[in-house]
Amino acid sequence: MSTNNETKQATAKPGDSIKVHAPGTVANLVCGFDILGLALNEPCDEMEIKIIEEPKVIIHHKDNYNLPLEPEKNVCGVALLAMMDKLDNKFGFELTVTKHIKPGSGIGSSAASAAGPVVAANKLLGNYFSNEDLVQMAMFGEKLASGVKHADNIAPCIYGGITLIRAIHPLDIISIPAPPMYVTLVHPQIEVKTSDARQILKKQVLLKDAIKQWGNIAGLVAGFIKSDYELIGRSLEDVIIEPVRSILIPGFDDVKAQSKEAGALGGGISGSGPSIFMLSKNEAEAKAVEVVMKDIYEKIGIEYYTYVTTINNEGVKAIGN
Repeated sequence: MSTNNETKQATAKPGDSIKVHAPGTVANLVCGFDILGLALNEPCDEMEIKIIEEPKVIIHHKDNYNLPLEPEKNVCGVALLAMMDKLDNKFGFELTVTKHIKPGSGIGSSAASAAGPVVAANKLLGNYFSNEDLVQMAMFGEKLASGVKHADNIAPCIYGGITLIRAIHPLDIISIPAPPMYVTLVHPQIEVKTSDARQILKKQVLLKDAIKQWGNIAGLVAGFIKSDYELIGRSLEDVIIEPVRSILIPGFDDVKAQSKEAGALGGGISGSGPSIFMLSKNEAEAKAVEVVMKDIYEKIGIEYYTYVTTINNEGVKAIGN
């Protein structure tokens, strides 16, 4: 682990508790499959965690998603079990979760479930673990949810802001500065499972497509760092993943085209979908994009939710009791 835990003590006692908000996230950012992500100020899950004496995980859900309560089958639970293993099972945890990020939404529901508890527990432990350690633990939750230990949702959920995952082995996460931007999301009320969305992807890509994709990723990161909105907009293009996955999302092409006409810089599929996100320079443009999204899904006849929000630069954060 990256922390020098030999010189630190996990300061906690049974009964200590904390409440946190775990934010939704947008993974991939169009061209950065599995390596780019950003944290959102809305929506977010609410969690309360308490230290208990017995080395076990107890989970309560105050929502209607019927998620498993057995720790080994629950995204929250496996992340906390990974933490307990690093603590030699000195403590246990009792967790109460109210999910507002619908599973299968493409807005990082499983990442919030995995990251929120370990960040909250770490705060009770006197920040015994580093952010990298927490990402490693939370990735066990992502593996349970999707079959793959990916960090493009986990990293921004824990670090806040926009993150680049340069590598998983060994883990190398870079925070990317970015100019002020608004994020508009539409969540059609259909489910696209991450595991299913991965299975339909091509196993091989053409070199010319890979070169174009690398250019867009580099351009997008450079655009964020330089606060160059035009470069950001030009770089929000995916020639590998989006053409395949977008067929799972009704209205996708119309949302993308009409949102850009309404003033959006650009955008695309949020994570594996079905949610669609668009970045805008200001709130007026972001709200105009929301009107476009609503109009399209009203005409299609699919129930939906929309959000107009901003980038969350804190990640998982404590809230008042």
